[in-house]
Amino acid sequence: MTTKNRSEAAVQGVSFTHPLARDVTYDRDGTAHREAVEAREINLLLPGIDSGPAGASRTRKSDRTAAHRSSAEPKSVVAKPSTKVRKKAGAPKLAIMALVVPALFCTVALPAYAYSPTTNNEGGEATAALSELKADGAQSVALPEGVALAAPARDSFTATSAAELRRAQLRVQYKAYSGPSVSQYLANPPYPSFSLDQVVAVAMQYQGVPYVYGGASPAGFDCSGLTQYVYAQFGVSLPHSASRQGAGGVKIAPADALPGDIVAMDGGGHVGIYLGNGMMIDAPYAGQVVHVRAIYTPSHWFVRYGI
Repeated sequence: MTTKNRSEAAVQGVSFTHPLARDVTYDRDGTAHREAVEAREINLLLPGIDSGPAGASRTRKSDRTAAHRSSAEPKSVVAKPSTKVRKKAGAPKLAIMALVVPALFCTVALPAYAYSPTTNNEGGEATAALSELKADGAQSVALPEGVALAAPARDSFTATSAAELRRAQLRVQYKAYSGPSVSQYLANPPYPSFSLDQVVAVAMQYQGVPYVYGGASPAGFDCSGLTQYVYAQFGVSLPHSASRQGAGGVKIAPADALPGDIVAMDGGGHVGIYLGNGMMIDAPYAGQVVHVRAIYTPSHWFVRYGI
């Protein structure tokens, strides 16, 4: 395009690109704009705007196309708005970015500069005071050389329960027993009229008597010695043997057993006096005393004497 043509195009309000300076565009009034330089500056601050070389190239291409179209169309065609107006729209964005970016850096850096920890010596002072207290209040005893220290040991103690005390008293009492024996009771029974209920009452008097193997007096009972001694007071003679007591008398069905009957168990190895409701009184074994307890095995049976 010649100089004349460019002048005419400027008069007609057509934008065109200078053939030498690729980044300069002329408006209708002949004002030149360096679009490419401004686009690069904007792209540095606002990367999201398509103002790089590709965007500038598209702008120049569209401007040239518009220039050719306007030269062929009548003069009444309205010219393309000035790029100067478009560029003014980016000025507020640049101003905002110029204020926001430094403000962001200042906000991030502010806590680090604002934090100023103060020295707290309270913990150190407390530690020093505790060390001084330990040093001043320490208890130490100076011993002569050659003195051997006894090894530390835990103190031991035992406690005696009320039940154990009672058993000990009964043991002393029954060991000193000098009353009637089984043979003396059989010769002169204190209860000549036999009663199963009375059998139970007499047997309960001997709770706490210690177990003594072969014993048949309040000085000590074994299982068959207890039943023998109780029944002797009613004039009923029983052998001093659990198996023989379990095999003698009249065998009673469990449903018909009454308190006062003999209950045998363990194949005849143990006997007691039945109290009803699955309970009995007996002399269990060494280390135990005569007391009431449950029948401990389902393999048991009942025998009745005296009736």
